[in-house]
Amino acid sequence: MDLTDALVAVLGIVVSAGLVGWTYRDAIRNEVSRPRFWAVCSGGAFALGVGLYLFATVPTTGVIMTANTGIVLYTFEREVSSEDDEAAEPGELPHGK
Repeated sequence: MDLTDALVAVLGIVVSAGLVGWTYRDAIRNEVSRPRFWAVCSGGAFALGVGLYLFATVPTTGVIMTANTGIVLYTFEREVSSEDDEAAEPGELPHGK
């Protein structure tokens, strides 16, 4: 393991821990169900992506997609939990007045 790999590993640990904290705080603030699950999902997927980069011979696109999966899934869940329960009126935008 050279210096670049060591820096990527340290940065990966720091960013993964930051994602866990940020996602947990954001999920509580926006009242998303299961905030611990989403925090671990986003931070864990990023850590897995960093691990794939460091220890496996996989294409870079696979590493990027793996690292972003948890964050993307949390974003979808956050959007769904913030939607209104009312049905949309025909001919109107959902939040238009």
